[in-house]
Amino acid sequence: MTGYIFDIKHFAVHDGPGIRTTVFFKGCPLKCVWCHNPESISSDKQLGYIEHKCLNCGRCVAVCPNMAHFMDEEHIHKFDRKKCTACGLCTGVCYSKNLLLYGKYVNVEEIIDELLEDNDFYVSSGGGVTLSGGECLMQADFCAELLKRLKKENIHTTVDTCGFVSKDALDKVVPYTDLFLYDLKAYDEDVHKKCTGQSNRIILENLKYLDKCGNTIEIRIPLVPEYNMHQVGKIGDFLCRLKNIVGVRILPYHNFSGSKYKSIDMTNTLPVKLPSDEEVNIAKETISLFGLKVLE
Repeated sequence: MTGYIFDIKHFAVHDGPGIRTTVFFKGCPLKCVWCHNPESISSDKQLGYIEHKCLNCGRCVAVCPNMAHFMDEEHIHKFDRKKCTACGLCTGVCYSKNLLLYGKYVNVEEIIDELLEDNDFYVSSGGGVTLSGGECLMQADFCAELLKRLKKENIHTTVDTCGFVSKDALDKVVPYTDLFLYDLKAYDEDVHKKCTGQSNRIILENLKYLDKCGNTIEIRIPLVPEYNMHQVGKIGDFLCRLKNIVGVRILPYHNFSGSKYKSIDMTNTLPVKLPSDEEVNIAKETISLFGLKVLE
């Protein structure tokens, strides 16, 4: 069994309790306008090209089978993305690491070995492993097998999900998941469609289902001006009726990821306006009014 990932981040401290290793799965059913991991959206392999880091060494030109990389008359590197098949050969010879391949297949054995390398940090900090994305539960079978192996090693497991998945996918990972990080972008369906391109009915129903099953859940609300700030009260009113929400984390939107969009030749949809400190505090106070714990 293989999984399709695009990154593994070691020593993560924002993806659950303690020091964690986060596995980022490729592919997502949503297209959030503020997405800070645009390389995670497509299920296809993608080559990231960070032009300003290029040293014009020409090593990529020598290995590219499709002549997607070439040097112009002034010996300046050029990249023709239309010819690129994302084979990844160029990434292995690039001195400056300005060529990045997003998307690789891994099996459970090889990935578990890498995750266990950080076990001492998990034990000392109360951390563990987090599966994220993209949307990791688009590959629920692989996730379940990986989580099962982690639990055999007594490692704390967390699943970070947008909730736009089938109940069958949830059922596969529930027995091996200690904590769900559950994203809520909006409560009103029309607002959610504007933000992500999809309805949120299944997301809300899946959250109620996980709560009914007794799972431990942390809610995460990205706070984005002009998109969902007016939804915080409605989200709080919805959440206060559930029983297993251990806390709500307000995530102020940032726009640091513009270069990622450029590197994969993707239209940058990042909003310009950032939330002010006052707006963030109001959102936190609003959540608190519903008797919910605000996590910092």
